[in-house]
Amino acid sequence: MAKNKRQKVKHYNRSFYSRETRVKRGIGIVVLVAAVLAAAWFAAPHVLDWATHTWYTVVKDRDLEAESASRAEAAASSAAAASSAAASQAASEPEEEKPLDGKAITGGSWAELDVTTLTDEAAIRAAARQLKQQGADYALVTLKDAAGTVYYASGVAAAAQSITENPVDAANIAAILREEGIIPAAQLAAFTDPVSVYTDRSMGVHYDGNSLWLDNVSAAKGGKAWMNPFAASAVQYVGDLIEEVQGMGYEQVVLTGVQFPNIITRKQDFGASGGKSREGRAAQLTADIAAWQTRFAGSVTLWVSYPDALCTAATDALGTTGTSLGMENLLITSSTALDADSRAALEQAAADAGVKHVVVHDTAAFR
Repeated sequence: MAKNKRQKVKHYNRSFYSRETRVKRGIGIVVLVAAVLAAAWFAAPHVLDWATHTWYTVVKDRDLEAESASRAEAAASSAAAASSAAASQAASEPEEEKPLDGKAITGGSWAELDVTTLTDEAAIRAAARQLKQQGADYALVTLKDAAGTVYYASGVAAAAQSITENPVDAANIAAILREEGIIPAAQLAAFTDPVSVYTDRSMGVHYDGNSLWLDNVSAAKGGKAWMNPFAASAVQYVGDLIEEVQGMGYEQVVLTGVQFPNIITRKQDFGASGGKSREGRAAQLTADIAAWQTRFAGSVTLWVSYPDALCTAATDALGTTGTSLGMENLLITSSTALDADSRAALEQAAADAGVKHVVVHDTAAFR
């Protein structure tokens, strides 16, 4: 009987997992690996801290907490020192000075400088510092006097024959005064000018129509010509000088000689009927002052200056008192020291007439 042969079974290396099962298995492995890495990431700093602490405290025998406190204390000390140094530096630095307001009315002290001595920077600066030590707030610099002399190189045409032989640098004077903390004020003689009228005769008081009227018989006997407050050219000339010195740094201008001749005679010809009456003179001077104040409103602080004798009683020179001509700012000078009552009376009279600011000085205090 024949033997049955045993069947051989073939084994194949193949997976019986479905595709979906394999995908899920892969995702699970990825998630497991990510979880392990995340745990390692969060645990690593603590492990490193523990290892470092163990190394230094056990192996190196060091007190890390004491060292940490010491470093913190040193850092705080360093920060405090830096803060103290910064505060000290800030305290040592000078405060920034405010720009000098050249138009300000401080109510402070005035002093007059002799312009002929202000020939160089050293002289100007020395004079300014002396005024500062004396407590002066304003320096009055005469740039045109009652003799008709102009002390700087004016470019105004009518001043051509009036400029002194050695003119000063008026702009430099103003600049240095400001640097030294002094407000520069230019003083200009207005109608008391016997020189400029020969350059432009339309500005003068006349007689017989064309000849210039003199306040004495002749020039040989001391007679002087006068500018005519009724003449538009004269008012324009004074205004042009104000504008010129303002451009040189003088934001305060003091006008003297805003007046008529001290006498009234039948030979005077003002080109207008009002020149021979006090009322007409007062009205014209008021109009001239108003014209200048309007022209320079906001750019120049304009003062009109009279001696106290012209402020206490009506005269032919003004037609009224010096406090009553409509000026905003009045500077009153006196040849003698005024007592408190006289000073108060002048200030009150000016205030009653509408003057906004009045300064009273005796001659000794003014220089």
